[in-house]
Amino acid sequence: MPFLIGLFALIILFVLSCLKIVPQATEYVIEFLGKYQTTWSAGLHFRIPILQRISRRVTLKEQVLDSAPQPVITKDNVTMRIDTVVYYRIFDAKLYTYGVVDPINALENLTATTLRNIVGELELDGTLTSRDTINGKMTAILDDATDQWGMKVNRVELKNIIPPEEIQSAMEKQMKAERDRRETLLQAEGHKAAAITRAEGDKQAMILAAEGERDARIARAEGEARAIYLAKKAEADGLLALKEAGADAAVLELKKYEALVKMSNGTAAKLIIPTDAVNAVTNNTIFTETTGLGDSTRSAEKPKIATKEDPCCDK
Repeated sequence: MPFLIGLFALIILFVLSCLKIVPQATEYVIEFLGKYQTTWSAGLHFRIPILQRISRRVTLKEQVLDSAPQPVITKDNVTMRIDTVVYYRIFDAKLYTYGVVDPINALENLTATTLRNIVGELELDGTLTSRDTINGKMTAILDDATDQWGMKVNRVELKNIIPPEEIQSAMEKQMKAERDRRETLLQAEGHKAAAITRAEGDKQAMILAAEGERDARIARAEGEARAIYLAKKAEADGLLALKEAGADAAVLELKKYEALVKMSNGTAAKLIIPTDAVNAVTNNTIFTETTGLGDSTRSAEKPKIATKEDPCCDK
C-alpha cells in the first residue's frame, strides 16, 4: 500500500513537470526529436519529456537596441562618431530562431554598415541637418533586410553625432559669428525703428500744434465777429428805441456827436462837427429857454418873507 501511494505521487509530479505555462506576449519554439514541430503561444501546454524540447523562448514586446558610437566618414572626408537607437519587435518566432545564428548581433552589424553607407553620401553640414532623412532611410533598409529574420524594425534614431574637436571649434566660432551678426542686425533694426518712431511722433506733434493754432484762430475770429455783431445790434436797438420814443433831429444829432467823441477815445484827435448840428442844438437851446417848453428842470420857488405887524398902524 505505501508503495502504491509513492508511485501515484511520482506519477503526479511527472505529469506536473510536463505542464508548461507560456506567459503573455511570449512564444516558445518547440522541437520534436531535434526538428521544429510547433510554436506555443500564451497559455497552458503539455510537453512530452525527452521527445519534445523548448528550443527558444521569444518575447513579442518591442525591444531597443542601443548601438555604441560608430566611426563614420562623410563625403567631404570628415570622420565623426555616431551612435544609433533601433526599435524593433519579433513577429515570427520560428524565423527569429532559425533565420540567423545571432539575430541581435546581426541587426547591430547591419545598422552600422547601413549608417556608413548613408552618411558616406552626405557632407558634414548635410549630415548635421538631415537627421530625419537618415532615420527614414535606415528604417526602410533595416526593416526590409530583417523580414527574413522574423524581426520588424519600427524606427531608427540617431542619438548623438560627435564631430572632431577641430570641427567643433570651427562650428562654435561660426555660431558665435552668426550670433554677433544677428545681434548687430537686431540693434540696427532697433535704432531704425526708434528713429522712425521719433520722426512719426514729431510729425504728429507738429500736426496737432498746427491744428490747435488753427482752431484757436478760428475761435478768436468767431469771438470777435460775435462781439462786433452784438455791439452793432445793441447800437441798432438803441437807435430803434430812440426812434420809437419820438426823438427829434436834434437828439439824433447829439447822439452822433457822442459817437464821434467815443471814436476819438481821448486821444489828440480833431473832430469836425457839421454846422447844421451846431445850429440845430443852439436853436433848440434858445427855444427851450425862451418858451420854457422841453425844459425838464423847474425853477425854484421864491421863499415867502414874513411881515412884521406894526403896532401903531394895526391898532
